Amino acid sequence: DVPLEDQAVVSTQSTGEEEENSADMPWEWSEENRKRADAVIAQYPVGHQQAAAIPLLDLAQRQHGGWLPLAAMNYVAEYLDMAPMRIYEVATFYTMFNRNPVGKYHVQICTTTPCMLRDSDMVVDACKKNLGIGLGETSKDKMWTLTEVECLGACVNAPMMQINDAYYEDLNESDVHEILNDLREGRMPKPGSRIDRFAAEPITGLTSLTSPPTGPGYGVREDL
Repeated sequence: DVPLEDQAVVSTQSTGEEEENSADMPWEWSEENRKRADAVIAQYPVGHQQAAAIPLLDLAQRQHGGWLPLAAMNYVAEYLDMAPMRIYEVATFYTMFNRNPVGKYHVQICTTTPCMLRDSDMVVDACKKNLGIGLGETSKDKMWTLTEVECLGACVNAPMMQINDAYYEDLNESDVHEILNDLREGRMPKPGSRIDRFAAEPITGLTSLTSPPTGPGYGVREDL
């Protein structure tokens, strides 16, 4: 039989190279990230530092090039005085945490119903064609990872894709190619709507709140 603690390690193994994902690999905060981690923990009451698990895992993932090896998860668990299994549960539940190495640019395409109705398949096909990889794959030069994901919360501005931390919305096929080509050539495309939509307002313009709000006391009886 496999000991319980070893079962936890086995259950969270990624498909990356074994030496990249060894629990014995040296891992610790950079000096700058140690200060950030301590500042995050300080926001929580004494004795409740475990509530910082998600932000610290995110910080560890960013430090490690966009994915979480076992060594990083174990380090965060020890830093927060948590059982490693509790950290594994968080890291394997939330899709924001990557258990496999990803490319420099992680392209995530939403294909949930609102985006599907607005032709998210076009975005997928354009990315496949431009990058030369399929969904769930990373390019040989480690520049690109292409992933299909569930709702990213930009339904009004569908179809859309997320690249690292940036959202690109209201896409057509030429937009997709332009964004990817810009990144390939070292330029940073402007995030947000590609049709200059403000936030998530209707594509035809505002339908409410079209005039300045009334001032204090509007509609109140004079005798009150």
